[in-house]
Amino acid sequence: MQLSKKQIGNNGEDRAAAFYESLGYTVVARNFRTQTGEIDVILEKDDLLVFSEVKTLPNGTPELMAKVLDIGKQKRIIKTAKRFLLNHRQYSNSYIRFDVIVLDMPGFPDVYHIENAFSELL
Repeated sequence: MQLSKKQIGNNGEDRAAAFYESLGYTVVARNFRTQTGEIDVILEKDDLLVFSEVKTLPNGTPELMAKVLDIGKQKRIIKTAKRFLLNHRQYSNSYIRFDVIVLDMPGFPDVYHIENAFSELL
């Protein structure tokens, strides 16, 4: 039986959350949505808040990864993160980081963690 895109995505997010938890992070939210976008997993550790995009790419390549995480996608994630911070003022003094977790991409580790993958351009 073939899994749906949603099932694949949920499974990937479960694996990403477990990966972060193994590093001592706590999941704050999953699938945080606004009109402008969605953030797959939001985590915290000490005074750091991480917004993580999760991509499961079993047939992926670095070129495909670059395409699915283009500047437009990055801007939507950043805009969505700002909305999260407006709605959750308790994190207003946290350091912010944007990560990407790539799962199952050929030639890469099963869980490929790109820490600080992008930031807001000034």
